[in-house]
Amino acid sequence: MTRLSILLLLAVVACALGVVTSQHQSRKLFVELETEQAAAQKLATEWTQLQLEQGTWATHKRVEQVAVQRLGMHAPDAATTVVVAVEEAER
Repeated sequence: MTRLSILLLLAVVACALGVVTSQHQSRKLFVELETEQAAAQKLATEWTQLQLEQGTWATHKRVEQVAVQRLGMHAPDAATTVVVAVEEAER
């Protein structure tokens, strides 16, 4: 009877250690999940800010300003502008 009791005690201790180990692993993974979700949220915020910045840099006014200041470009005069009419091809 004592051998059976010792065997059952060892089984209970092994099960208890398994539960403790799995709980610890679960908590560790949960902390890692929270960390990764926070990083993902930070990246999403940064992506939104970058999209807004890109929209600001790509506005027509900004492009025109850079073309005039940095590249020395200017709009053509009306006298030098030629309009070409394109005729539709017959089907």
